[in-house]
Amino acid sequence: MIDMVKPPSLPKGLCVLCKGSRNLCGKNSCPIIMKQQALIPLKKIDFTSNELFGSSPPSFFVGHYNYPDVLVGPMIPPMIGKGEEIQILDRPDLWYGKPIEELVSYRTKLIRSAFRANVQKFANNRILEQSQELAMAEIPVDTEVLFEKEPKFRIIFDSHSQPMGPIGHIQKLHITENPKVNLFMEKAVQDTDFKANLAMSYLYDQKLPLSDIIRVLSAGLVGIKRRLVPTRWAITATDDTISKQLIKKVKNFPEMDKYQVYSAKYLDNNFQILFIPNRGWSFEQMETWSGKSAFNPHADSVIVHDHEFYEGRKTYASRITGAYYAARLSVAEHLVRIKRQATVVIFREVSSGYIVPLGVWVIRETVRDAFTRSPQIFETLNEALNEIGKYFQTPLRRWLKNSAILDNIQKQKTLLDYIKLRT
Repeated sequence: MIDMVKPPSLPKGLCVLCKGSRNLCGKNSCPIIMKQQALIPLKKIDFTSNELFGSSPPSFFVGHYNYPDVLVGPMIPPMIGKGEEIQILDRPDLWYGKPIEELVSYRTKLIRSAFRANVQKFANNRILEQSQELAMAEIPVDTEVLFEKEPKFRIIFDSHSQPMGPIGHIQKLHITENPKVNLFMEKAVQDTDFKANLAMSYLYDQKLPLSDIIRVLSAGLVGIKRRLVPTRWAITATDDTISKQLIKKVKNFPEMDKYQVYSAKYLDNNFQILFIPNRGWSFEQMETWSGKSAFNPHADSVIVHDHEFYEGRKTYASRITGAYYAARLSVAEHLVRIKRQATVVIFREVSSGYIVPLGVWVIRETVRDAFTRSPQIFETLNEALNEIGKYFQTPLRRWLKNSAILDNIQKQKTLLDYIKLRT
């Protein structure tokens, strides 16, 4: 029997801060994830040998354990094809709206072909060079792999990156056709004087999918000093870098003239996004994990938050972690699109239906989806906040008590005297 984390054994809120990926409780594996993933039906792939022939979607994964000597490699399904049925397996930007069972099935179809490499000292590594070719590919590439032994079936969940399926250690890798490479991708990779942050922004401006940008950064294919970057770090670095570039543009736009509220809900993640008219950029994300939800074994809800004012953050958003940067990117994209600046506060309530972490793409794509619909418009902050309070189990007053940005507004405008809050 799996030993579930008991509420008295850990400080309240520790699991919410960890989300199963930072080992804050000292355990090697998160017992919450281990128990919850058992609830998801998995269709195992039957391996009859240690050889695999399939079409690798543009894919590349770099682990972070034992850094700087990490497990690296492409992910390959035991099937041939060039269409979306292969490409979607490693394209989270195409996953929005899918149920958890379908998302997990994508990942169980991908065998993670792994070998160990040092993130800086990887010259003359033929298997790595071939893996990097696959990472650059625009469409799936037919590939043969010889494993040291039959791949081991398992599923690994992570709060930053999408789930990982079966894993096998590579003995030999062979690409059976020439990968097709996007011309913009080729330019960014070949230019060794192109700084990594500029290369990422360049590829984003050329409308390449975010998953492509993350992949080539992780594969050590962009920048002046090239190195492998653990995938979970590359995801946050990409969200952070691109959103910073967009925020520079946002700061030159006129301010929004009314209060706006956007809404979206997916996989029991409930988002309410508040835009406050303000001359100057500010951003905050708050998360409430309801009692008995995935990472809150306690009865009471737990609220965590991170924020930034006009100057931006100087330190990592250690409470919200990668989800902060994913949401900020989506918000910055929207403000650039409408050519406005504002103070933005995201309220995210996570309930029991979100049973395992699936990666920060869930946050990024859900916030993006919110902006595909028209917002609710309000004349006052009071009206906007009271409307937001209708959609949450957590009382509005608790949200406001934990908000640095709304507290700052309170100090400037005596918010509690000005607003009659719903309880």
